[in-house]
Amino acid sequence: MRTSSLDLLLFASLCGLSVACSESVTDVDDAIELPLVAVEPVVALDFTERILATGELRAENHAQIAAEVDGRVTKLWVEEGTAVEQGIAILELDPVRRQLELDAATARVSETSATLTEARREVRRRSELRKSDISSISVLEKAQTQARLAESRHHAAQANLGVAQRSLAEATVRAPFSGMLVERKVSLGEYVQQGTALVELVSLNPIEVVFSVAEIDSGRVHTGQRVKVTVAPYPGEEFDAVVDVVSPTIDRETRTLRVKARLDNSDGRLRPGLFARADLGVAQRTGVPVISDMAVLQRTDGSVVFTLDPTTNRVSRKVIELGGFREGKIEIASGLSPGELVLTKGHPSLSDGALVRRLAPSVPPPAVAVQEEGEQEVNAEVSIQ
Repeated sequence: MRTSSLDLLLFASLCGLSVACSESVTDVDDAIELPLVAVEPVVALDFTERILATGELRAENHAQIAAEVDGRVTKLWVEEGTAVEQGIAILELDPVRRQLELDAATARVSETSATLTEARREVRRRSELRKSDISSISVLEKAQTQARLAESRHHAAQANLGVAQRSLAEATVRAPFSGMLVERKVSLGEYVQQGTALVELVSLNPIEVVFSVAEIDSGRVHTGQRVKVTVAPYPGEEFDAVVDVVSPTIDRETRTLRVKARLDNSDGRLRPGLFARADLGVAQRTGVPVISDMAVLQRTDGSVVFTLDPTTNRVSRKVIELGGFREGKIEIASGLSPGELVLTKGHPSLSDGALVRRLAPSVPPPAVAVQEEGEQEVNAEVSIQ
């Protein structure tokens, strides 16, 4: 059978069209199957590394003042909510009765002193008589025994006098330190016994903030360190404090270090018991590589990110070391440099060297940024002591 030139030309044309269509379909299929990803650059920020903790405000001195002697409340000098100075009288517990006891004790001392004087005189007289062989040894020894007994009674009377003097002094209850009378627990005319709580006294200036930091940060806290303190009643306001006590031991149960900082409260606005936040700025670092937390994947070999080569659109898998975290941003301790492109979407199922398509960003991200309020939360602990 003879084939015409027209038939051959038609056959060749059909074959070429078939191949072209096949190649076009393959290119479209490859483009459709490539993973679609979003990328962001690694930016450099300035960080003030901080230790953030929570605790509470406490009074430097806070005491429940109890009765040192028995007696009836005969005088109330100070009412609740009143500021008092150290040594001022707060109330009295029948000081008239204690004065009478003191007078009796004083008289007893005078009596025993006279008896002791007479007993010593008798010993001297008997000793002289014994030298002249007029008195016997037994009489002298008896006089000496009476003198020792008189001396013991005199010492006991002096001790009782001291007790009576102290009881008279303690019948007037005085403030052991300057502060505010929080609560009076007894009323006028009430009879109280020794040990009964009378008043609650608290000092308000200076005041302390007590908090704890994690064991890992214990080496970065020291006395004299400055602390910024914030409390709920005064939002946006910071109070300056200075660390004055750092516990010498780590708490075994919580693995935290107890810290106390002192702050001025001369205006009396801060009150013991307030929940407080303590902020210790411990280091300033510049040019720290930072990425979005969405870029980091946790795998068996550690924290992983995928970087993109913009010229080939292929990704590289990298294991990195993380630093601090704040508001969706993660500090990179090692493994990345500013300017590199990291994948933030579409990367959990990728493998090293995969070819991807980039999702066009709606707003071009900056190559380098500087954080004005650079602040990193490092092991923030919650502790109410």
